[in-house]
Formats: sequence, C-alpha cells, structure tokens
Amino acid sequence: MRAVPPEIVPIPTLPGEPEMVLHTGVREKEADLDERKLKVHTKDRDAYRFPSIDLLEKVHDDDEAIDEQHLAESKRRLLEKLRIYKIEVKRIATTVGPRVTLFELELEPDVKVSRVTSLENDLAMALAARGIRIIAPIPGKNAVGVEIPNAKPKTVWLRSVLQVEKFKSNNMILPIVLGKTIANEVYIADLATMPHLLIAGATGAGKSVCINVIISSLLYACSPDKVKFVMVDPKRVELFQYQHLKNHFLMRFPGIEEQIITDPQKAVFALRCVVKEMEMRYEALEKGSVRNIGDFNRRYPDDALPYLVVVIDELADLMITAGREVEEPIIRIAQLARAVGIHLIVATQRPSVDVITGIIKANFPARIAFQVASRVDSRTILDGSGAEQLLGNGDMLYQPSNQPKPIRIQSPYVSSSEVEEITSFIGAQHALKNIYVLPMPDVSKNSNMQGGSAQDRDGRDAMFEEAARLVVMHQQASVSLLQRRLRLGFSRAGRVMDQLEANGIVGEADGSKSRDVLIKNEDSLELLLRNLD
Repeated sequence: MRAVPPEIVPIPTLPGEPEMVLHTGVREKEADLDERKLKVHTKDRDAYRFPSIDLLEKVHDDDEAIDEQHLAESKRRLLEKLRIYKIEVKRIATTVGPRVTLFELELEPDVKVSRVTSLENDLAMALAARGIRIIAPIPGKNAVGVEIPNAKPKTVWLRSVLQVEKFKSNNMILPIVLGKTIANEVYIADLATMPHLLIAGATGAGKSVCINVIISSLLYACSPDKVKFVMVDPKRVELFQYQHLKNHFLMRFPGIEEQIITDPQKAVFALRCVVKEMEMRYEALEKGSVRNIGDFNRRYPDDALPYLVVVIDELADLMITAGREVEEPIIRIAQLARAVGIHLIVATQRPSVDVITGIIKANFPARIAFQVASRVDSRTILDGSGAEQLLGNGDMLYQPSNQPKPIRIQSPYVSSSEVEEITSFIGAQHALKNIYVLPMPDVSKNSNMQGGSAQDRDGRDAMFEEAARLVVMHQQASVSLLQRRLRLGFSRAGRVMDQLEANGIVGEADGSKSRDVLIKNEDSLELLLRNLD
C-alpha cells in the first residue's frame, strides 16, 4: 500500500453547534530512492549514475500535531459571522494542510451558495487573516469550502516529497512533483500528458523555485537517453546552474556556443530549431507508420528519440523584445509537438493579456498560478479568481487539463545550493559521446519571420510604399503611427521612416514633433513611386 488514507476523527462540540469532524490527512508511505538501480548504461555504452537523494539536505519534519486551539477559534469566528447573516451550517469537516486549513461547510437546504461567496471579505476581517478563499461548491461534494491560513505554516521540502513510494514506483513517462495538497498528499503529475505547462505569478511568489523542483524531479527520474532540455533564460541568473548538464542533458544549437540561451534573438532562433526538430520527428513517425513517440521508441529501440523539455523562464521579457517572432514558434510547438515528445514549460511574472495571449492560453490547458496582485491577473491565468488570495512562498493553484477547478498545492522548497549539488554531481560524470544537435531551421522561413529585415531588391523595406501612402493620406508622419497602423516593431518603423526621408516624402526629424509631409496628395505620390521603380 502506497499511502495511509485519511482518518475521520469526530471533534466534541458545544450544544447547538453543528457536528464537526477532522480529516487527519494522507500519510504517504516513505521509500528510499537510493534503493533503486542508480547506475544505468546509456546508448553510447557509457555508464550514467542517477543523483543520490543524499545530495538534498535532510531536514527534520515539522511537528505534525494539529493546533486544536487555533482550529476551534477559527471555527467559532467562522460560525459567528455566518450566523450574523443567517447562514445555518449542518455539518463541518476540517482538513489541516501544510499552509491552510480547509473547512467544508454543509449548509442547510434553504441557503443559497451565492450568499456565502459574497462574504469573502467579511470572513477575512472576522478571522483577522489574509488569503481567505471560498470554493463554492467543492466539486463532487454537497459542501462549500473555506480555506483559512494556518497560524504556524509548515515548509514542504523537496527531499520529503521525493522520498515516497508514490514517486519511487511511478509508471509515468515524465514525472514531476508539484508538492503537497491540503490533505497532505504528495501530488505528482506527468508532463507527457499535460502536455505543456504555463506558470505565472508575482515576483517572489515561488515560480523559479517551482521550475527548479520540476527540473530536479526529472533529473531524479529520467536518464540522459530519455529526456533532453532546451533552456531559455532572458533574466540570465535563474538557470545558469544547469550549465553543468551540458554534456548529458542539454541540447546544442547549430552556430551557437552557449547551451542556455539568454539573448532574445538567439532565443527566437533556438525555438525555430525546435520547430524544425518537431517537423523532422513527424517525418520519422510517418516513415515508421506510428502515431506517437512512445510507439516509435518501442518499435525502433535503436533509433529511440529522447523527450525534449523546453523551459522558458521569463516569457514577458521575450514578448517585449521579440513579440510575434517568439510567439509564432511557441504556438506551433504548443499545438503540434505533443505526439513527438516535445513539451513546453513557460513561466512569466507579468500575467497580462499582451504576454499570455488568448492563443497561447488556449494551447496550455495545464496552468500553475502563484500569488498575483489582482483578480484580473488571476482570471488571465486561470479563467477565474482565487490566485489573488494565495499566501506566496510556493502557495499555488494548479489547474489540471482534465479537471474543472484548480487544486491548491504547497510547492516544495529546494535551495540553490541543493540544485548546484545535483547538477555538479551529473556534470562530474564522464561526458556522453552521443551529442544531440538540433537541426538548422529553414532559411526561407527564417527570413520571412525576421520582421526587421524584409526588404525589396532596391534596398527599400517591403512596407515602404504602404507607409508612404499612409503618411500622405493622413498628412502626418511619425514612427508611432507606422507602428500602430502597420504593426511594425520600433526599429523597423524607424528604418522605414528614414527611407521615406531619403526619398523626399517626409522632412527631417524635429525633436519630438511629427515630421512634415512633403508630398501633398496621392497623385503626386504615385508619380514619385513610379519614378523610384
């Protein structure tokens, strides 16, 4: 048996109070991860050794005793406030998690659920707590849930969630540990079935630690033959520790020395390389008469393809600097890459609609929301409120692709020194001879997508004539006008404006003022354009 199911313990109540029971939570069966076969042989017959669990710090678990006094006080205040608004409760079931306690309230039949949801701020004030979250109703139950922060929160350590039977004996392809639920159950998901993951939240809420936990889970579960990584880190400081994996897990790119990409233009090139790899894998599947990477690897074990996990740590920075150039390959990978074993993990600290666009969100059904500033940001990520009430420091809402409502999970903590220990241990091993280099993207596609270099044979921009007609029609010439109306990037719009000036269509720049338009009507412009040709 993998885990001890929760027990139901009745709690004594005063006369006139509703019946109350306590769910003790799941007790996971512990397992020694180092008892499995740690040494394996790779394709090129070199031995590879999985990292030992002892590389992670051994921390004594927090006292598991439940603070009954805090529980009773929270219940008393909750019932008092509900009675003021004439909301009667028949029965209360309580579950104490690592950071929050869930009160499941079974209401009297004549009480509307909407009356409870409207009291969110009143309950927060009555309980003198931040982060009150109401689930109305709890999916699959005849109850309304109220989540209240614990007086003494408990830290979940990565070692404690890896040292369980559930992780040791799982049959998932790409298992990732997300943390512990309110019922204290270790939550493990399969990245291969997600198939892509979007992570968003405010600065310091736990995104980068979550990415470290996900990558560490994969390093403990998968050999270099099974999984490879493409890492894009515009912030330059979040993923540099994984440089040690360069001879084992990191993909290489044609013409680029670095394997952890930090430059936005190189990131666009790297993502196009991944798109080309995706297309080549589909060709291999077609020739092999199979439908997905799992069937291909079983039928052709000598030519088995590794799964490819693409990690982008700050999407907002890429969208600001590269915009549509970076959005297009991300969308193509998200739409098509599942069958060929390519999976995206994308994180951003700015969950606005210009970063998480509708088409990106549609292709990322699995999402993680950490604490955000407002209800609008929560809706952008999860299509619903709740993330604005989270507590920070790894408190998350995970929206699985196959469930209607998100699950509250406490993400484990892994320190930078622990990540350094794991990656250094792998990096110190003998380098693999089998080096995976991504293919060069098609030149024609590359040039079409390069927004700043589209020029005709005379050296003028392809949008030159359209821009000329626009400024003559409006009798107004500015770079911002070209950006708005022609949807050009700033640098390209500036180059087009310089070309308009060089050809006598607009005057010289005069500080922040609009340039003078030297051609006064469209007939004169057409004559000028014909002479230019």
